[in-house]
Amino acid sequence: MRLFAGIDIPSEVKRSLDRLVTMLRPAAKLRWSPVGNLHITTKFIGAWPDERLEEMKSTLRAVTGIPPFNISIRGLGWFPNPHHPRIFWAAIRAPESLAALAEATEDAAFTLGIAKETRPYSPHLTLARIDGTPDLAEIRRRIAALDSGDFGEFPVSEFHLYLSDRSPSGSVYTKLASFPLKSI
Repeated sequence: MRLFAGIDIPSEVKRSLDRLVTMLRPAAKLRWSPVGNLHITTKFIGAWPDERLEEMKSTLRAVTGIPPFNISIRGLGWFPNPHHPRIFWAAIRAPESLAALAEATEDAAFTLGIAKETRPYSPHLTLARIDGTPDLAEIRRRIAALDSGDFGEFPVSEFHLYLSDRSPSGSVYTKLASFPLKSI
């Protein structure tokens, strides 16, 4: 099974992002992410043996020291840069608690033999992947004309362990367990 730890995006924020994607989709031929799949990854675990699932759950359940916090989805951008983009994303604005949660889930997974990520933690929501060099002029014009780049704010009081199944129509994510944030 393929696993990751992460945070759910509430339906009202997904609806706001869906309106954005619906408006932008006709402007450029990109590989758009299904809005229903959007989440904030704190740790990609990867392949994990079925028979050790309870061990992973128990390890993540022990993550403490992070009180609940708020996240806002505000702003849009391009990775690695706006001149030669590969990813179109929505920005995540959060206090240090989000990075602390990512570090804590990283450390927890490491105790089970999962390699640590070498890149700095850079939370974002991937809205689309860009293949080749499509004409992005119209999508850039539509983005510039937006009334607001604010797509919503929400409280985070838990994180989840997800199963990621690949299917012909894309990945399907299933919540396997939820873990409340707690400061002690």
